[in-house]
Amino acid sequence: MTAPVRVVIADDHPMFRYGLRAVLDASTEVEVVGDAGDGGELVALVEHAEPDVVLTDLTMPGLDGAAATRRILDRFPRTGVLVLTMHDDDEALFGALRAGARGYLLKSADPDEVVRAVLAVASGDAVYSATVARRIVDFFTSAHQTYTAQVFPELTAREREILDLVAAGLSNHEIARRLVLSEKTVRNNVAAILTKLHVRDRAGAVAKARDTGLGAPPR
Repeated sequence: MTAPVRVVIADDHPMFRYGLRAVLDASTEVEVVGDAGDGGELVALVEHAEPDVVLTDLTMPGLDGAAATRRILDRFPRTGVLVLTMHDDDEALFGALRAGARGYLLKSADPDEVVRAVLAVASGDAVYSATVARRIVDFFTSAHQTYTAQVFPELTAREREILDLVAAGLSNHEIARRLVLSEKTVRNNVAAILTKLHVRDRAGAVAKARDTGLGAPPR
């Protein structure tokens, strides 16, 4: 018989923790091994209980959920962290993901969805509620150009487009074919990019681009 997934809960509202524990306890596949009211308590609890999954809110007194997540994953990198919060803004979402959270649900999620998400995160999957998933897709599609303009305002729109493809590993020839440009035009743009980013070579530009999240494999 498969052992249940061991879970700890963190939320600064005792009644919410109580209700969440009841939801998880109703599943034979999950075992709640502790709960905490703030991030500091959560970190200490994880060090003691070594759970499979941490189910945490973000806004808590003292150490918040994202900061607690970083500390936990620094010490226990195999632990799955699932955020359960009322915050659906980009700052909260991407802050949690940067901290290492593997899942992000809103507190409006139904009980079955929470249990399924816990089991999925325990198995190594990433899980997001529908509205959160749309925000992530928007960020990497329609919001992508806006984002690159923010991180590289010194570049023209064309230079940012070429930098993204350079960071994805495309050669000048491949970029020229993809953007329907001459290779000379691509070379000139790459030279301008190196000058504006104050890097010596293509590898330096790639490193800078990837540090900001650019360079996804082209579709």
